[in-house]
Amino acid sequence: MTASISSLASTNTAALTGVAADKQEIAGNFQQFLTLLTTQLKNQNPLDPLDTNQFTQQLVQYAGVEQQLKSNDRLDSILSNAKSSSAASATGFIGQTVTADGRTAQLKDGAANWSLTPARAAKQATITISDAKGNVVATQTKALTAGAQTFAWDGRTSSGFSSANGTYSIKVDAVDATGAKVSVDTQLTGKVDAIDLTGTEPVLLVGASRLPVSSVRNIGAGLST
Repeated sequence: MTASISSLASTNTAALTGVAADKQEIAGNFQQFLTLLTTQLKNQNPLDPLDTNQFTQQLVQYAGVEQQLKSNDRLDSILSNAKSSSAASATGFIGQTVTADGRTAQLKDGAANWSLTPARAAKQATITISDAKGNVVATQTKALTAGAQTFAWDGRTSSGFSSANGTYSIKVDAVDATGAKVSVDTQLTGKVDAIDLTGTEPVLLVGASRLPVSSVRNIGAGLST
């Protein structure tokens, strides 16, 4: 009988990692546990009664399972409320112009924009733009001033052709007047069209680009249509 009760408690412990059906099974097994415990007490050998320490361990083990189950329920409730609050806050991004970390941008109607922030003024910066397959489509060379600035690409390739709408990435190699390398922080700027709330963190949809809310650095006014 002792082995049966211990086995039941072990089964309940494993069930905590399951879905709601497992939780219901644990709750249902509570009556089984009480029945087994009562039967064990009634039928124990008077000359060899149930060891007090063993009996206490069984009670503590099952009580721990129930407590953990209740804690998991409370945690699920907290997480659900936090996600709802985060989702509600994220909807405020729709229609806003945001600047977020990232190298990719969406070319649409002959316009793609990035925000570049060099650590200091760069005498020469080679800007390379590649398509979604990694093929280089355009290269430009220009000077960059210190501080944040917008780099706009009109979709023209190095050969003068217009690129198709889609996702493009940017790479910047810059040097200062002494020839020393200058690091350039690359960001994406665009209007938030929609919000994806299916994951653990809301994701902003800017064209075909997907930006986690945590990557957003600045929020501006909505773009005029």
